Amino acid sequence: MTSRPWTMLFTGLLATAALVSPAAAAGTEYVALGDSAAAGPLIPPQDQSSPGCLRTLVDYPHVAATKLGATLKDVTCSSATTADLTSSQQTSSGPVAPQFDALSPSTKLVTLTIGANDIALVSAALTCLNLGPSPLGQSCEARFTAGGHDQLADKITAFEANWGTALDGIRAKSANAAIYVVGYGTYLPRNGCWPTVPVWSRDANYLQATIGRLNAALARQAEAHGATYVDVASASVGHDTCQSPASKWFEGIIPTAVAAPLHPNKQGMAGIGAYVASRVS
Repeated sequence: MTSRPWTMLFTGLLATAALVSPAAAAGTEYVALGDSAAAGPLIPPQDQSSPGCLRTLVDYPHVAATKLGATLKDVTCSSATTADLTSSQQTSSGPVAPQFDALSPSTKLVTLTIGANDIALVSAALTCLNLGPSPLGQSCEARFTAGGHDQLADKITAFEANWGTALDGIRAKSANAAIYVVGYGTYLPRNGCWPTVPVWSRDANYLQATIGRLNAALARQAEAHGATYVDVASASVGHDTCQSPASKWFEGIIPTAVAAPLHPNKQGMAGIGAYVASRVS
């Protein structure tokens, strides 16, 4: 007899938890927004509904949606910038609608990975390749920081407010959604691994520090605009491009799996998706 009130209380707590968990109910509407770090170019199978976006059906949004029991609208698209959230994006198979068109008042969960293309991070990283050992080449860190100004850092500063504006736009279209800003990963370990990944140590450190600077800006904007930041960089430590094919989540310049260079591979998408789901639930 005396245990019944405690049983009732426990049942009530479970019911309350079910109400507040954004993905507790099966079929929760989940919209995934973002660039190629979310879309997964070249990873099979590719989504043929918008082939120019090079979006895989096993990207982290699909993985997270399956784990959460959510109904997914995945409009992530390779090469997307923040501008493509609100404007049509041109792709090799024709234009695709603004990503924000997928949002609605019924949306309950949103993930966003954006920003790297705003600062042209991948193209910058490609200029850091050096097939010869230091100093038989040119350091990209020296080039990007010449004259006492870090060009990539300046771009991040210039774009940071735009990411906050994007989050406000999501909230305006999906007032009841839980919003998660999913950052970029740990692509290179301390000092890199030249020549496996042909980037000198100083440049490897510079590139990963730039990713860290970008992530910090995204985290600040998430906090300031009512979203939750998901720290993929911490979750992916030990899964960088220098690791064995069995361990890496990201491909190097010469991929060892079917995936785009300098992007997540299938097991990376699985790991990131599981981490995102754990943060949501």
